[in-house]
Amino acid sequence: MTTLCDRDLYRLQHDVPPGEGVRILPWKAELLQPCSYDLRLGSDFLVPYIKGRGPRSIRRADHRFPEYSAISTQSLCLRPGGFVLGATLETVTIGKWYRARLEGKSTIGRLGLMVHVTAGYIDPGFTGVITLELLNVAPYDIELVAGEPVCQLAVEHLSDCPEKLYGTAGLGSHYQGQLGVTAPKL
Repeated sequence: MTTLCDRDLYRLQHDVPPGEGVRILPWKAELLQPCSYDLRLGSDFLVPYIKGRGPRSIRRADHRFPEYSAISTQSLCLRPGGFVLGATLETVTIGKWYRARLEGKSTIGRLGLMVHVTAGYIDPGFTGVITLELLNVAPYDIELVAGEPVCQLAVEHLSDCPEKLYGTAGLGSHYQGQLGVTAPKL
């Protein structure tokens, strides 16, 4: 696999037919980095809670999954240990010859904000906004500001086109086409 550079990402955005390349909408040239593209934080968040309970361990066998309060705001204070789901401002489409990885921006990471807990991998064929798992591991509050770059998308070229793309019937592609921050589909 080869990680694509800025020239490759620009070409895939502008010169390759949809479905073949990579599309990031809206595209802003100033967000293009040497081998990634900065994605910005949207203004919608889902805050998890357990109905009728304070903080506790959540186990799949409990059948007590978190519920979510939806919040739309330009700024959100994330307390130490706090966790919310957010989403990118951009919609991303990954063509059949590519996969992408989502990584936090270095400054954001150095502040103690994780932008994905484990879900940083984006399959070929995916289209939609990307839900972010925002976790404050710092001992102080972190302000989340809508519209600010919060993570970066690195794109890799595959050795071959996969037999089945994300979203293909039978694969269980729960998040294909998501238009906003999306709670887990269990």
